[in-house]
Amino acid sequence: MDEGTKFVIGWRANMNMQTQTVGTMLRDWRRRRHLSQLDLACEADISSRHLSFLETGRSQPSREMVLHLAERLDVPLRERNTMLLAAGYAPVYGERPLDDPTLQAARRVVDLVLAGHEPFPAIAVDRHWTLVASNRAVSPLLAGIELSLLEPPVNVLRLGLHPRGLAPRIANLDQWRSHLLARLRRQIEVSADPVLAELLNELSSYPMPHRERPHTPDAIDFAGVAVPFQLAAEVGILSFLSTTTVFGTPVDITLSELALETFFPADSITLDALTRNLSKEIINR
Repeated sequence: MDEGTKFVIGWRANMNMQTQTVGTMLRDWRRRRHLSQLDLACEADISSRHLSFLETGRSQPSREMVLHLAERLDVPLRERNTMLLAAGYAPVYGERPLDDPTLQAARRVVDLVLAGHEPFPAIAVDRHWTLVASNRAVSPLLAGIELSLLEPPVNVLRLGLHPRGLAPRIANLDQWRSHLLARLRRQIEVSADPVLAELLNELSSYPMPHRERPHTPDAIDFAGVAVPFQLAAEVGILSFLSTTTVFGTPVDITLSELALETFFPADSITLDALTRNLSKEIINR
């Protein structure tokens, strides 16, 4: 059985466990995007009456209409396949591992970004925040973490907020934790991913680690601009600002769900510490 056949069978098996019609899915995604039928009809250049008929099942959408409405609703590619199957059509978006030969060019891009960002840390994660790749600057920051949290598959949010992970060393844990949970809630609202919802429940249940004395980093005030990531290290508090990079026009599910998280030094102490650390690695090789 070829990979394409396995893909279609897998999607059909998944859909057999669901009772939603394509009309119900369209309505749910429209509501999730806070759009009225009239709003979406105008966006899609169709009549609100036709849209109503599609949502209630009185009319069956064509394959092109499903994709057209999914595009206007910014439905993730994975869920667009689900909508197509619910409407009786084959999925159009493939899903391959990042090491698949057909994704070699994309994998090279990921590796170039990660390596080019050294001596500063950078990681690649999938839709569930599972670590896909990282550069050499990441490992030195993970000292003291419980080994079980580093066993694949590694979830970077769990790694960061678990009491036996990085949490005890994050100087601004309250602020950083709130930022990550808010970001995860937004991601759930956009994607409706039940795995992410379970992850949010897990992370929200973690107790705050006990500290004998609070960290009081002498850092730049980023209030109203960005939330820094401040990590206690031997040299002091390392302070970072992070950015997220995604592929701009993916038509593969794997690429559409991949994100590169890059961390930049937010002060001279962090810049000097990371630059010296990379120099030591080069000398010792």
